[in-house]
Amino acid sequence: MTIDYTKLADAPRLLLQAELKPLQGDRFQPTGFADLGSARYTLADGTEMLLVESAQSVANRMEIAVWDEAGDDLIADLRGLPYIRVKTENNSPLTNSILEAHRINSPYILEGKDKKVFDLLKKEAAGLEVGPVKLNQLANIVFKYDANAILHGLFLSGRLRLTRVLSGFIEASAVRVAESGGVKNDRVDPSGKHYGGGADQGFGNVPYPRTEFTAGNITAYFNLDLALLRGYGLGQSATHLLIALALFKIRRFLSTGLRLRTACDLEVKGNLVVTRPEGFTVPGETELLGECKALIGKCKEEKLFADDLVTVVQWKPEKKKAAKAAQEETEE
Repeated sequence: MTIDYTKLADAPRLLLQAELKPLQGDRFQPTGFADLGSARYTLADGTEMLLVESAQSVANRMEIAVWDEAGDDLIADLRGLPYIRVKTENNSPLTNSILEAHRINSPYILEGKDKKVFDLLKKEAAGLEVGPVKLNQLANIVFKYDANAILHGLFLSGRLRLTRVLSGFIEASAVRVAESGGVKNDRVDPSGKHYGGGADQGFGNVPYPRTEFTAGNITAYFNLDLALLRGYGLGQSATHLLIALALFKIRRFLSTGLRLRTACDLEVKGNLVVTRPEGFTVPGETELLGECKALIGKCKEEKLFADDLVTVVQWKPEKKKAAKAAQEETEE
């Protein structure tokens, strides 16, 4: 099965969802937030809800779905997609725009002494500094150097911003608290007073509480903003590639990326369901990967990517910043 792009031609959004369940047992641990803990809320009808995974976290997980950690590169069939790689001064891999939180806007890419990417962006985005921002011009530049950044968004300076085309989150309904706990045991000095300075320094037996949840339903939701994507005017090959890549990321996340935490290991219960538009069917992971590979080839033929598919920049801290960091370390 291939993607029927005609069914998406006039749809503003492609909405999908998948029912999940704990891989083992019934309990799971949701994401937590500083000074808040678990994000719990109540619907108007009294249903107790819980945010299991935030939009930010799901975006990060879908980004790494295309990365081969062992090979330190994109997965084999997606090699050919453009991205930016950062190396150290001795030429060792440091990071890249696929894994960086701010993608192309990473300080390791733009804030070092090597201004290669900074200068490329400045040159190609000339004219966007004032007046209305031409998002289609910006999107074409970004696609050229890192196609993934179109899907996941980008914020360059105070004006140049691309919002997420692909987003998702996981929430649970009819939740109940499952309280438990444990103890960090010190087999040498349980009291922590004879050999060390007590629990504050990690000595002694330290009990701790643990809050997990059970739920009537756990659902993963995904939203592909087709209207926004079409508005970038990237052309058919690029647009189709980004649709196929987004669907592949969703499929790969659901098949391999649902071990969200040690105590939150989930699996899909049933199928990935399209809620809008009606009549559209998502191909399987293998078919989507083949579609991505073919469209990468088309985009190369149409010269939509940078000549160097992997743009390499060397990380060298600015002298002032490096000196300041060294001074702070000395003062400490």
